Amino acid sequence: MSEGATVQAVLTERRGNVLLITLNRPEARNAVNAAVSTGLGDALHEAQHDPEVRAIVVTGAGQSFCAGADLKAISRRENIFHPEHAEWGFAGFVQHVVDKPVIAAVNGTALGGGTELALASDLVVAEERTTFGLPEVKRGLIAAAGGVFRIVEQLPRKVAMELVFTGEPMSSADALKWGLVNQVVPDGTVVDAALALAERITVNAPLAVWASKRVAAGIDDGVITADEAGWTRTMREMGTVLRSQDAREGPLAFAEKRQPVWQAK
Repeated sequence: MSEGATVQAVLTERRGNVLLITLNRPEARNAVNAAVSTGLGDALHEAQHDPEVRAIVVTGAGQSFCAGADLKAISRRENIFHPEHAEWGFAGFVQHVVDKPVIAAVNGTALGGGTELALASDLVVAEERTTFGLPEVKRGLIAAAGGVFRIVEQLPRKVAMELVFTGEPMSSADALKWGLVNQVVPDGTVVDAALALAERITVNAPLAVWASKRVAAGIDDGVITADEAGWTRTMREMGTVLRSQDAREGPLAFAEKRQPVWQAK
């Protein structure tokens, strides 16, 4: 991956003690390919090791936050993970543990992988037009970037299970009602709102904030220990699902603009 491609796919900007990270593939609705995973992962790594960065805001360029994995890149058999740090997970983000508070500034569509980025963040500010959801089951897949086990932790169980089983979206208003997001703000204002929230954090003693996150998130030696079983279970189940006929039928039906015919095999 060339340096130019990495810089182009993910932009970073310092705002005082806050690092603003922008996914910058608006023509692809900020879908995650290797350039995004590399740029976002490296930005988080640099923020973690820079004592002047006390909080992080992640957003998307254009009208979408993140459309999930870049299916075109996957169809070309490209590796969409960070080439040197696959352990950081999808987008270089969902398994990348940092102790600086991370705020997702969700502008527009955040279905699938976009919702999983929000679930992996500490705080979420969303625009009114934003929709969240895990539609993977509609394609014969599961939300394997932490979505299935994290959503049942962050929503009331019955609400979460409805989203997981139906694959249907949730409005920003319902996301606020059920506590999936901290604030809903008018369209076009989410970055400013997230930066304002970040500034309410950065006025506090940084070491105390970071230590509080490690305790609250259950971080031991750079690992969220409570998530380990969820990741193991996800990888095992995803491996089985990916080998199924239904996993091939889902994307094919989508491409052919028809209803899938499921066989449960």
